[in-house]
Amino acid sequence: MATDLTRLPLRGQQGAFHVVVESPRGSTVKLKYDTALKAFTISRPLTRGLRYPFDWGFIPSTRGPDGDPLDAMVYWDDTTWPGVVLPCRALGVLQVDQKKRNGRPGDRERNDRILTVPISATRAEHLQTYQQLSKRERDELEHFFLTAVHFADKDARILGWEGPEGAERMLRQFELTEG
Repeated sequence: MATDLTRLPLRGQQGAFHVVVESPRGSTVKLKYDTALKAFTISRPLTRGLRYPFDWGFIPSTRGPDGDPLDAMVYWDDTTWPGVVLPCRALGVLQVDQKKRNGRPGDRERNDRILTVPISATRAEHLQTYQQLSKRERDELEHFFLTAVHFADKDARILGWEGPEGAERMLRQFELTEG
């Protein structure tokens, strides 16, 4: 029987949290892990010319305000594959809100993205917070996220950034508990 990747343990070695890669760096389609199929499916193609700048995925054993596991972008210079589990640490949170799925007009929900770095990313071991990225790089990440959902009728808005402590607070708040 196949494993449900959304139910993997939140944390692993050295206190790091897990990120399951859905769409690898360079992908032109948004892949989504389907818990019923226990397989990856195509959610949608990205806007023409757009590619994921880094591996994109979710944090298992969490459920965010939108009902899905918390979203994570893995900031590093390597590319993996769908289903790879990376032990990571947080650099920060890009705070985003969007139209609520199946909500009334005007209803909005948070859909933040946690910016992470793998604990094995030795070329990025000096990074401790999103603030160490250049303003240009942060602006480009914001632009990517807004452009990626532009045609998906989500009306996404960037609310700001928060440091690694905000990410850890989210992990505690949205961790699934058994029972």
